[in-house]
Amino acid sequence: MTVFTFIAIILFASILQTSTGFGFSIMATPFLLMIFEPREAIQINLILSLVISTALILKIRKDVDAGIVKRFIIGSLPGLPIGILVFLLADTGKLKFGISIVILILTLLLILNFRLKRTERRDFAVGGLSGALTTGIGMPGPPLLLYFSGTETTKETLRATTLAFYLFIYSISLVIQMFFAGTNKVVWTSSLAALPLVFIGLYVGQILFHHISQKYFRIFTYCILLFTGIYLLVQ
Repeated sequence: MTVFTFIAIILFASILQTSTGFGFSIMATPFLLMIFEPREAIQINLILSLVISTALILKIRKDVDAGIVKRFIIGSLPGLPIGILVFLLADTGKLKFGISIVILILTLLLILNFRLKRTERRDFAVGGLSGALTTGIGMPGPPLLLYFSGTETTKETLRATTLAFYLFIYSISLVIQMFFAGTNKVVWTSSLAALPLVFIGLYVGQILFHHISQKYFRIFTYCILLFTGIYLLVQ
């Protein structure tokens, strides 16, 4: 049962990440916590997300907004140490509860047609929050997704720009996690076993991306956020 659950989590999350530009960490991390310890779940997520981002970025680099990526990276730097401190010191249950509330409130604002004007200052702030969430719980996606959805960014730019940022944030977060929290054999053997599933997800996700309209892409985004927020809250 555990093996089947692991296969289902990795395959679905890989398809979601490839077809939307977000979703692996949002979908995989909460469910990986059912199977692994928090440190293991987060590091497996970071490794596989990095593989996906690396595999995809060359094909879609023309859609990357380099200015936004640069500001996200600069903004994330002060957030990274904050996130690892939270991971090391905070109670996991309370952390999940707080994150679930934030996700649900912000998703509700988006459903109610809340719109946010993108500014350079907000780019830095979103990058900082994303950096803290990456080292803290391995989930950089929610602030980026909410920000881009609120500013009506096209799905092509959203996918390419978030993946470009992920290349940096996942790499440095994995190093920070390993240095401060340590790692073990389970993390690397599980990640290696998941690679074939990731590549299947890459193939299927690329096909789906070209068949998802902007309208349904936005609806799908809201459903994923609501699901994640409710799941974390219930858990």
